[in-house]
Amino acid sequence: MEIGVQLLLAVLVIFVLILVKKGIVIVRQAEVIIIERFGRYLRTLSSGLNIILPFVDSFRCFTWRAVKEDYKGNKYIQLRTENRLDLRENVYDFARQNVITADNVVIEINALLYFQISEPYKAIYEINNLPEAIEKLTQTTLRNVIGELELDRTLTSRDMINSKLRDILDDATDKWGVKVNRVELQDINPPKEIRAAMEKQMRAERDKRALILEAEGTKQAKILEAEGTKQEKILEAEGFKNAQITRAEGEAKSKLLVAEAEAEAIRRIADAVKETKMDPAEYQIALKYINTFGELIQKGDKTVVLPYEATSLLGSIKTIQSMLK
Repeated sequence: MEIGVQLLLAVLVIFVLILVKKGIVIVRQAEVIIIERFGRYLRTLSSGLNIILPFVDSFRCFTWRAVKEDYKGNKYIQLRTENRLDLRENVYDFARQNVITADNVVIEINALLYFQISEPYKAIYEINNLPEAIEKLTQTTLRNVIGELELDRTLTSRDMINSKLRDILDDATDKWGVKVNRVELQDINPPKEIRAAMEKQMRAERDKRALILEAEGTKQAKILEAEGTKQEKILEAEGFKNAQITRAEGEAKSKLLVAEAEAEAIRRIADAVKETKMDPAEYQIALKYINTFGELIQKGDKTVVLPYEATSLLGSIKTIQSMLK
């Protein structure tokens, strides 16, 4: 009898331990667990220590299927069954896909999507396979956005495309309890013939810019040279003008000094000939005649032309001679 009681107690202890083990659930940080009771949603367990009713409450398990691509470019399907939802930001690197632009060019695009589960209830019950749904939605949205753009604008408008994709996907996934944070176009690969044509165009543009810069440099050099020549001529003209002015001023001062000297001489002569009653002007003219005769004699000229008025000056000359004696 005692053995039976002990066995029963042991069974009860084991059963209690099992209940405790199954009834206590520890959830890690940034994770949640969906609890169902008899197949219906009951509550969401947050991080920390949680208690549930064993055999009555159960975890909601979910299987997510995703298409992956290995380093060789081969695609494969990955199945992942879990009972805990990760609330951290997730990144999905979607496989490359072909997209047609508005000018009918087929390009290959690889996109990265960063999203975060904000409402676990909706992520489990509003969509069957969240990663696959987000991937398909991203692909179709990317086709629609790229299909409205030409190739050149697609290659130069990544930020605009990323922003537009993020807004569309964030609005569409809101009912799934998902917050789309960023969308990045990782690679945009046009066909080989298009890349070759683009490289030729870029080389032509670089050559064009080089020729334009060279022409601008030549033009600027000629302008500077012309400006230098113009400035040189202006300075030369200014120098010649200043020289002429200086020369004229010198000649004017020289003549003024000569005139002043002659005036002073006439005054002195006038003072000297007051007693002889001789005209000072005639005296000056007589002196100039005498100097001129001397120069003619020194040159050896045998013919001398005298003006008619010179005869009237002979008296003055005689007077000068007598004064000099």
